[in-house]
This record gives sequence, C-alpha cells and structure tokens, in this order.
Amino acid sequence: MIEQKSTTSTNADLLNKHVPFTKRYSNYILFLLTVVYVFNFIDRQILVILQESIKKELGLSDTQLGLMSGFTFAIFYVSFGIPIARLADKGSRKNIITFSLILWSGMTALSGRAQNFVQLLLARIGVGIGEAGGSPPAHSIISDLYPPEKRATAMAIYSTGISIGVLFGFLVGGWMDRHFGWRAAFYMVGIPGIVVGLILYFTVKEPLRGISENKTGLDVSHSLKEVLLTLWKSKSFRYLALGSGMTAYTLYTMSSWMPSFLARLHFLKSDEIGYWLSLGFGVGGGLGFFLGGYLTDKWSKKDKRWYLWLPAATLLLAIPFFLTTIFVSDTKVIVLLIGIPSFLGSFYLAPCIALTHGLSGLRMRSIASAILFFVLNIIGLGCGPLFTGMVSDYLKPSMGAESLRWALSTTVISNVLAAALFFLAAKTIREDLKKAWI
Repeated sequence: MIEQKSTTSTNADLLNKHVPFTKRYSNYILFLLTVVYVFNFIDRQILVILQESIKKELGLSDTQLGLMSGFTFAIFYVSFGIPIARLADKGSRKNIITFSLILWSGMTALSGRAQNFVQLLLARIGVGIGEAGGSPPAHSIISDLYPPEKRATAMAIYSTGISIGVLFGFLVGGWMDRHFGWRAAFYMVGIPGIVVGLILYFTVKEPLRGISENKTGLDVSHSLKEVLLTLWKSKSFRYLALGSGMTAYTLYTMSSWMPSFLARLHFLKSDEIGYWLSLGFGVGGGLGFFLGGYLTDKWSKKDKRWYLWLPAATLLLAIPFFLTTIFVSDTKVIVLLIGIPSFLGSFYLAPCIALTHGLSGLRMRSIASAILFFVLNIIGLGCGPLFTGMVSDYLKPSMGAESLRWALSTTVISNVLAAALFFLAAKTIREDLKKAWI
C-alpha cells in the first residue's frame, strides 16, 4: 500500500468549512457533464455515418477509413489522455473540460474543410486530442458529487451521453449528408459544442475532492508511477480493464461499420441508416448503459461481484442476436434486432468506471480513468474498426461486398474473451476493494 503524508487536521478543516452542493446543483453538474459527453460522441460518431460519402469523394479504402475513425484517433486520444488527466488531478478539472470541448468542437467543424485524406486525418487527430480531456476529469468530478453506493448509477447517467451522442450523430449526420453533403454535417455538429463549453465554464463550480466520502488526504497528489502501481497490484483491475477493452472492440466495430454494412449489402440511403441506427445504438445502448449502473449498484449491496457478473452474462447473451443481425437477409429484421446487441453490450461501462475509482485514491481518479480508457480505447477503438477494415479489404477480391459481413462476424470472439475476463475479475474484486487505497 502506498504511504500517505498526514494532513488529517488540515483536511478535516476543509471538510468542515466546505458547504456541500445541493442535490439540485449536483444533478445540474451531472446533467451538463452528460451534455458535454453527448458532444464528445456526436463529434466522434459523425464521421461514421458520413464515411461512405467521404470515401467516394476522396477515393479512400476501407483500411483508410478504419485508420481514420479508429486507430489514429485512438492513438492520439489515449496518448494525451494520461498527461491531461494528470493535470486534472492537480488542478481545475472544469477548466480542462471546457478547453477540451472547445478544441474538439472546433476541429470537428474544421473537418468540413478537408480536401484530401491527410487533411481530414489531421483534423480528426485534433478531435482526438481534444476529446482526451473530456471523460477522466468528468469522472473525477462525478465521484466527488456522489458517494460510492450511488456512483455507478451516476456514472451510468453520464455514460448515456455515449448513446445520445451516437443517436444525434447518426440522425443529424445522415440527414445532413443526404440533403446538404458531408461537409455541412461537420459544421452543424461542431459549432454548438463551443457554446456548451462557455456555459460549462461560467456555471459550474469545482466540488471539493473527497467530499462525497468525507475522506481526508485531499492535498496529496500522486505520480503516474504511483497510480499505475496501485492499479497493477489489483488483479481484478487488470482483468476488468482488458475485459472493457474487448467489449469496446465489439461496440466500436459495430458502430463504425454498420452504416457501411447497411449501405453496401442492403442499399439503404444515409438518412434511412441514420434513423434506424440512431434507434438501435442510441436508444438501445443508452438503456444498457443506464441499467448496467443502476442494477449493479442495487445488486452489489449483497455481493460486489455483481459489478462484473452482470456485464459478463449480457455479453454472452448478445452473441446470437449479433450474428442474426449480420447474417439475416431481411432488412426489416436487421433494423429491428440491431438495438439488442447494442443494449446488452453496454452494461459494462458504468460498473467498471465505478470499480476503478473504488480501487484508487482521491487524487488518482482522473489518471485511473485515463488508464482504464487507455486500455479500452487502444483495444476497442484502435484495433476494432481498423482490423475489421483490413479483413474486409483482404476478403474483397474473392467475396465482393460480402467481405464486410464476414469481417464483422469475427467480433464475436471479443465478446467471449470479455465475458471470461469479467468472470476472472469477479473472483478477486471483493478482496481488492477491501485492500484499496484510502
């Protein structure tokens, strides 16, 4: 266990002097942070619904699309995520989120000016760097607003921003692409994010670190090495981080390639694709994110292993629905079923974030989230879309448009691996939480 300097009296005074935020104001902050997360995923997801039009105009391959929407974005996202999180554990989390939001929104709008692959790739790198400063500081703020027994539910509400962002990204992107073109779609979703950033800056106050748990040690900061050592000592964290990555592999692959799948094999227009996928990924995924946090908070009162058992079970249950979705020939069946694997695959995120914060110290939480997201995004966002695009290109000479169907089918392997890793994490999570940094 990491040694901590004694600052009990000083921090007790801080806790006594600090007036906790009202429930209404805490909920307002959670709501606004969720709105920021919505823009995070609108700006991230908008490329996916536009990629068929971009591919035609700029003459790109599937590998280039996967590289742009997945691997390159992920590399810069995770590379900047940890140092930005380090700053957030030392300084103003609100200011970091504000600056990051304005940066990634501006770079999204700038994507509409791209004239070739390199220019668009550079703009998306800018989006990735900006978005790196979004979630880890927000996770840290939320943990200071809500106590451990309510934390997974709060994280679940925040995580619905993913699905709401995907919903609006598909809806707005698909409609704008068909009626005004892909460039106008980038302008449409990028500019409003700057306004939200200004609202956040002027209306949100920083909560005192540790106030939700009435903890001392608030002034102690930690090096990246200390945080890594703390998390590495937890066997359950190692498994849950890898399990999160394998789960994200499937989810990012689905959200990245289903628009192209529906366009190439079922001949749907971009606005039709946007409508159906917004319901499937937006509504289905949102319900999954929320229920994952709510149910695990509820059931874990009796056994903490439910934080991991439930995601493992739902991932296995999702497999037959996903395979049916990509192999059935009836388009109506596909659009009706697509929300089910998205729903079942989304249960994991909120409980995994909550457990990560339970295993780390107060001024470790932004970095701890960044480390979790490093693993999650390198495996999921970095490898999923890119590997699927490469398999599709490899099979295309012999299979034509069917190559994408078979490339997508390989993702069920990641579901099986993720479920196994979550079950392994569940074996030691109770002991690891008891030994966690205080």
